[in-house]
Amino acid sequence: MRQIELFEVPSPCIGICQSGPKGYCRGCYRSRDERLNWLKVDDNTKKIINDACMRRKQAYLRRQQTQTLKIKEPLPVTPTTGPQKDLF
Repeated sequence: MRQIELFEVPSPCIGICQSGPKGYCRGCYRSRDERLNWLKVDDNTKKIINDACMRRKQAYLRRQQTQTLKIKEPLPVTPTTGPQKDLF
């Protein structure tokens, strides 16, 4: 049995409408099709889209955090990464 929805499923839009390099919005993480068809889809589909947006945002933040950690950590100096050795 399907539960009756009393409230409209809110849009994840936060007003930052810019496409990123993969085509997802930088503000809400929806694809172009998801943004264009938002008013046409049913509430169940909107929930699925909201869940996907949350996963995309979390994945993006994890990637950003990983890149930040790589930049802040100094590289260990080993014979292969140290200064170039004389060739002759």
